Amino acid sequence: MKQLQAVPRKRLLSSALLLALAQPAVAQEQQDQINELDTVVVTGIRASLQSSMNLKRDSQGVVDGIVAEDIGKFPDTNLAEALQRISGVSIDRTSSGEGSKVTVRGVGPDFNLVLLNGRQMPASNLGPGGAGTSNSRSFDFANIAAEAIAAIEVHKTGRAELPTGGIGATINVKTARPLEIREPLASIGFKAVHDTSARNLPDSYPGALVTPEVSGIFSKTFADGTFGIMLSGSYQERESGYSQASVADGWITFPGDSNSWNALPAPGTGYSDRITNRPGPDDVYARPQNTGYSVNGVQRQRTNGQLTLQWAPSENLTATLDYAYMENKVQQQRSELSVWFSQTAGDSSWTDGPVSAPIIYEEEYNGADLSMGGMQLATKNSGDSLGFNVEWEVNDALSLAFDYHNSSAESRPDSPLGSAGVLGVASYVRGNTTTDYSGEIPIINVQLPPGMTSLQAADALVTGSVFQNSYNKSEVEQFQADGTFKFGDYSGLDFGVSATEVNNRTASAVMQRDTWGGVGSPADYDDSIWSADNMSRYFKSFGNSGNPDWTDQFLVFDFERLRQAAIDVSGCPTCYEMPTEFTDDLRTTEKSKSAYLQWTTSFDWSMPLDVAVGVRYEETEVDSSALVRIANGISWDAANELNVTYQPGQDFTELEGKYDYVLPNLDLALHVTDQITLRGSYSETIGRPGWQQIQGGQRLAGIVRVDGGDGSRGNPALEPLLSKNFDLSLEWYYGDASYVSAGYFRKNIENFISDTIVREEPFTLHTPVGGAYWNAAISNGGCTAADLPCIRDYIFANYAGSPGVNYTGQNSAGQATGSIVGQPGDPVAGFDITTPSNQRSDHLDGFEINFQHVFGDSGFGLAANYTKVESGLTFDNADLGTQYPMVGLSDSANLVAFYDKNRWQVRAAYNWRDEFLNGIGGGGTPPNPNWTEAYGQLDAIVSYELLDNLTLSLEAINITDETQRIHARHENMVRFATQTGPRYMFGVRYRF
Repeated sequence: MKQLQAVPRKRLLSSALLLALAQPAVAQEQQDQINELDTVVVTGIRASLQSSMNLKRDSQGVVDGIVAEDIGKFPDTNLAEALQRISGVSIDRTSSGEGSKVTVRGVGPDFNLVLLNGRQMPASNLGPGGAGTSNSRSFDFANIAAEAIAAIEVHKTGRAELPTGGIGATINVKTARPLEIREPLASIGFKAVHDTSARNLPDSYPGALVTPEVSGIFSKTFADGTFGIMLSGSYQERESGYSQASVADGWITFPGDSNSWNALPAPGTGYSDRITNRPGPDDVYARPQNTGYSVNGVQRQRTNGQLTLQWAPSENLTATLDYAYMENKVQQQRSELSVWFSQTAGDSSWTDGPVSAPIIYEEEYNGADLSMGGMQLATKNSGDSLGFNVEWEVNDALSLAFDYHNSSAESRPDSPLGSAGVLGVASYVRGNTTTDYSGEIPIINVQLPPGMTSLQAADALVTGSVFQNSYNKSEVEQFQADGTFKFGDYSGLDFGVSATEVNNRTASAVMQRDTWGGVGSPADYDDSIWSADNMSRYFKSFGNSGNPDWTDQFLVFDFERLRQAAIDVSGCPTCYEMPTEFTDDLRTTEKSKSAYLQWTTSFDWSMPLDVAVGVRYEETEVDSSALVRIANGISWDAANELNVTYQPGQDFTELEGKYDYVLPNLDLALHVTDQITLRGSYSETIGRPGWQQIQGGQRLAGIVRVDGGDGSRGNPALEPLLSKNFDLSLEWYYGDASYVSAGYFRKNIENFISDTIVREEPFTLHTPVGGAYWNAAISNGGCTAADLPCIRDYIFANYAGSPGVNYTGQNSAGQATGSIVGQPGDPVAGFDITTPSNQRSDHLDGFEINFQHVFGDSGFGLAANYTKVESGLTFDNADLGTQYPMVGLSDSANLVAFYDKNRWQVRAAYNWRDEFLNGIGGGGTPPNPNWTEAYGQLDAIVSYELLDNLTLSLEAINITDETQRIHARHENMVRFATQTGPRYMFGVRYRF
């Protein structure tokens, strides 16, 4: 039979946490065990690790997790940073260093499903950099505070009862419930946060050296434990900053023998004699489009709250009503110093191939712009979830559960400046520009005009500007009905149905002024708007920041004063704020219906065997519309110029799709001994395409050829990615909180998405090519099909004034001018439409090793894990062709040492993630990879129970002040190099 492990607890609380994780079929059995454990007192870090170990040990399939040390006391203040302690889980960080999104076993954030208490959660994301529409389905854990979280389950294998959408994992975030806590509870916590990066900012930036966090939780039961209420809330402010060196617009990449106008000159030509170690003809190399630096101030305010009401009118019936609210506001200021390159002549030296990168790179200029732009943004991410749940134990054999929730998530600008408001600023004083790319950050040296030793405010003026409005809202409405029927003591049948509707809207607009030559003159701007500063003082964590050749002076400015000055000079107030009417608007509805069956049993052999075999049927309908210009005709306006004509304004076009899947799962757990378990699993899971890929919009290129035109559209009929998952693990639980495990996994993934070209006839556009007028010109006018001027002259001479023929005169060559519009009865134009399609399949596999050991009653312990992932979906830096690698694939490791005894708790945790591909593109031609370099971070926390109800804590994040770096095809081809800083938190927690 299935063996369940005792759970350590303090005053029933830690046991209640594990009970919250219990499966319906065994919840009562676990409850009986809990009632027998009142004398067991294990608390804190050890209790959390032991509960997490037992969660892994008792679960069906491969499940890892984290259980809170106590109600309101999760091991990390950020859920993503807590999740990275689990084997196979890696995180993406925001530019300011905070964990946000997770990758599991090499599968990126878009293909990991996040649940809250078993319910599918919506995810909202702004477009990249706060611009454009969003393709992403990934959930941002930075929006959730950890204080009210009881546990997190990471299901690495599929199960029939789990909602679909997670290929890497399904992550279930569990909150505490009052009838599970049972005893009265009230606690409040305060933290003072000091982020050292907030000191590394210009004096004019807003910011505080210490910011507050406050959290509290209240839970109580009434009426003999039949009614319960739990209320929790938290509010956090954080002031931080980061400094970033970048080649933001990417690298232009060439084959070594390229003769393109912007390539390096071939040997023996042009300025080739000034090039040291020129890339060979079989090499690949790249030239930068720009290089720059920025210093950024970030303010964040995060508010979370949850209310849970429970009523149990009888022992076999429990009703739960809960509401959760999340809000995360971010404001950011940025000042920049950058140079733009146009691939002119200059001295340079290069690394060896096959991928050759610049070491020293120079371009010659005289009076070019030295750019010093700035940005302000304010965004707001908010979400809420209202749910109702009923659990009914009909009799000893049958139990039922009904669950409904309606949840939403929204990301939007939080100021008139938009989700990214940028003012370009320049002084036209730049001469020859040399950049050293051999160090951790690039070092720019600029020759200033003779006699000029520093930048002057009197030379600066506003140039171009960009104000973005990016928006995303996602809503999920879901009903689930589940049940379990027991056959005797060891077997059961789980069953259920669900209906889910997801509505997603992602939209954008931009106000961009391409006045890069300047708005007015420098005399139009008051010199007091600007103040001089030096970039090098903001990059001291990088080893080469003290390079004396760095031309690092730049001008910081008052963004609002400068914006108002630009408005006064231009006379255009609306040019310097975000537009409110969207020009891109994608709206998608996904309706899914599902049903599942799962049989579970245990064979009481000499080596007991637990078996679960299940199947889930999933059917999804997709309806997607997009705001586009509606084409209504084709006009032949010049001999070699046919143009698509459009209706006034924009309208929505709509496309549909549908798919269904049967998803089996099989889980086996062989208990070799009481301590050793051999586990095997097979499952099939799906991951849905991105929102842009399934958009309903169809867009046509404005110019049409004689044989047709080009265009693009989404494809709501895309199939989801299908993963066939194999898992095998061996687990040895040799102590109360000690174990070692090793596991192998493989995912065979089908339906990878890439672009293809199909021939279609969108909008049924009639073209004059091959129409009645055209044919008359060939048959009666003696024209050939290739002689377009002859055909036009004949039509205008014989059909001027006829429907679609508008003759306006003759040009200087004596050819007739005017337009000829396709008419009903003329041929319908064909277009080569680029659209995403399911084309490829591949695999990834790897292994995980976990070790956890507690050294008796000494209070000391260790936990460590390592994950190795490999795949055929890799990127070849030396290949300039189209590639489709898997993003996020990387090895990772964790090491945690702790001491937990009497009133002291100490934990030091080191997390490491190897180099990984985080995306393709982001500037440069052809699209280049973005490799995030290996990164390790050390965190620590010390807490002391001063009184029975009062605990003090000191926490440190990124103790060793690590920096992050991203490069393209070679380490010298830097994309982004970012410095943040350590963060310290002093906390006080009081329990009433």
